[in-house]
Amino acid sequence: MTSLFLCPHSSHAQDLLQQLKADYDKTKVASIPRFQLTGKYAQALFFNNEQDKAITILEENVKQASKLAEGKYAAYLYTVLAINNRILEHINNSEKNIERAKLFSTKTTDLETKGYVKYGEGWLAARNNKEAEAVRNFLQATHYFDKAPPSPSLDSRKSSVYKELTSIYANWNEYELQEKYGNLSLQVALKQKDASSIFEAYMSMGYIHEQQFTQNPHQEKHRDLAEKYYLKAIDLYYKNKQSFAIASNLSFVANNLANLYLRFYPDSYREKVRYYAQLAQSQGQASEQRNHIASSYGIQAELAIQDGDLLKARVYLLSSLEEINSEPVADQHILLSIYENLSDICERDKDYKESLHYYKLYVETFQSIYNKEKLGLSKRLEAQYEKEKQMQELQNLQLEAQKKEQKLQLMQVLDLQQRQELENLKLRDENNLKRLELSRMEGDQQRQALRLSKLESETRANEAQNYRKELSYRENINRFYTVLMIASFLLLLVLLYAYRQRTRRMKQREKLHNLELEKEKQRSNISTLTAMLDGQEQERGRLARDLHDGLGGLLSGTKLHLSHITEQSDPSVKNQLSKSIDQLDIAVDELRRVAHNLMPDLLQNYGLEEALADYASRMSNDNIEIDVQFLHYTFPMTKEQELITYRIIQELVNNAIKHASPHQIIIQLVEEEERYSITVEDDGRGFEIDKLKNNNSAGLHNINSRIRFLNGNLHIQSSVELGTSIEFYFPKKTTHD
Repeated sequence: MTSLFLCPHSSHAQDLLQQLKADYDKTKVASIPRFQLTGKYAQALFFNNEQDKAITILEENVKQASKLAEGKYAAYLYTVLAINNRILEHINNSEKNIERAKLFSTKTTDLETKGYVKYGEGWLAARNNKEAEAVRNFLQATHYFDKAPPSPSLDSRKSSVYKELTSIYANWNEYELQEKYGNLSLQVALKQKDASSIFEAYMSMGYIHEQQFTQNPHQEKHRDLAEKYYLKAIDLYYKNKQSFAIASNLSFVANNLANLYLRFYPDSYREKVRYYAQLAQSQGQASEQRNHIASSYGIQAELAIQDGDLLKARVYLLSSLEEINSEPVADQHILLSIYENLSDICERDKDYKESLHYYKLYVETFQSIYNKEKLGLSKRLEAQYEKEKQMQELQNLQLEAQKKEQKLQLMQVLDLQQRQELENLKLRDENNLKRLELSRMEGDQQRQALRLSKLESETRANEAQNYRKELSYRENINRFYTVLMIASFLLLLVLLYAYRQRTRRMKQREKLHNLELEKEKQRSNISTLTAMLDGQEQERGRLARDLHDGLGGLLSGTKLHLSHITEQSDPSVKNQLSKSIDQLDIAVDELRRVAHNLMPDLLQNYGLEEALADYASRMSNDNIEIDVQFLHYTFPMTKEQELITYRIIQELVNNAIKHASPHQIIIQLVEEEERYSITVEDDGRGFEIDKLKNNNSAGLHNINSRIRFLNGNLHIQSSVELGTSIEFYFPKKTTHD
């Protein structure tokens, strides 16, 4: 099987490399076509084990490109050089290269180049465990790429950014965003019709669904989709061998597929596991990818262990160990698996010396990984905080966009109204013309009527005069009644208004009276609470002094007396007295711990941060770890605020230890612009919030009382078996009216 896969791939990769070399040699030194081809040619050299030559070519060309007034080519080549130096662990050179790239990016207006430099910054930040910074740079890169005009390289660069975002969101378990950028990467690759990009997109989508199945094993559709995309990647590779310049692609996907079948499919897939593991082995040997070879040996060792052939499994594991140790930087996770399996096999073969040897190596490797993961955890917490800020900024941008859209819609409505008013004006003009014509006709009719009335006026003069007198009388009567009705109506309105004003004033007085009563009640409650808290603290201080000075002195004196008796006693009595002295030491230590909890000296002398750190250290043990985090704490609290905050946290931690049996408790204090926010989280048993509402415990009552005293608020989130998060916050300036 090895001979079937070894030669063809290497041949095609070399053919493509030779073609790139020929194209490169045809270009003129220090010419723009050469600068454009240098990056692709250098990358092909770099990933075909000619790293030194790739670096040399990049350095020669970037030196020439730096002389041009246009900065796009120097910015591009410096970015490629920074990435390659980072892969080679040349950290200082990589940082210098990316700074030069940023400098030259300011000397060009080319948006695609600016976006590529931002991609390089993000790529380096991701490798330095600064994932939040990486996301910011990648999003800025997509912003530049979206505005850049189309070019042959634009889509491939977009795809690179999408793949990096997919990887980071996978680390953050943001599967929705991970799948979004994975699909975008696949769409761009299909649009390009570039086999290498499509291959990487298939690999990314397969890995996404494999991770989702790992998190949700009951959803087998993700497992089958992972298999589908891995098989698509392999099929695409065989159909486009000549397009793949990087010789490790096939061994990488073959290992992933073999591992998928081994971990998540039934035993009927064992032959497929073996087939793809051997395929990964042969392709890894062809491309000299030691990690891939080691992984394939590890998978075959798993099959041998399942078959009961421990000798064969041991041979595979030793071969895997040899391959992984030949790498400049060994993969610690692969080493961990190798050492664990070798220790287990040696133990089953009763070779206990070798088993112990490999187990010690396993423990050392595990400790190394654990230390790195602890560092990574703090970085991820910082990244999560930055991510929340970015999400808030995105929401603000969306809100601004909605406001602008609403303004645009309003302008459109106003424009429509103006048009409608113009139409109405035209209609009014037409109506006025018609009215004018009608008035002319009415005027003619009136003139005719006037002539008739003149003819009849002499005969009806007396009748008309009498009629006018009667009409005048009726009009006067109607006018009188109208004025009387209007006056009555106005008087009624005045009376109604006066009544409503009087009613409103009475209600306002009643509200003011109730507010004064409520305010007085609050003052009384605050005074009572202040006196209670002061009394509690004074009583705690008195108890602490009595315990330390009284009972502590008594126990110390008893210990000295027993020590003096021990020196004069026979051996049997001496042994019993020694045990009593040890028990007195334990009692003295416990007494000091209780006295310290009642009145911590560190809080009075050094402040809240030191007091909480000391408290967390004293309460931590082998079964529980307590971590204290202060973020942006630049404006210290008052002594009163510090003491109350310390008592609240002390009560919350004691409750968590007493009721939740946690393994870890995190205490986090964040200073915001106008307030302090404190969060106490544990990974204990959790509880149902509804039950807490019906539980009027003294501890919860004390916590709520202290928080109300600080003018603060309390929020509790808890899920059974998932732990509890309790947050309270209060303003920096606490006032009591």
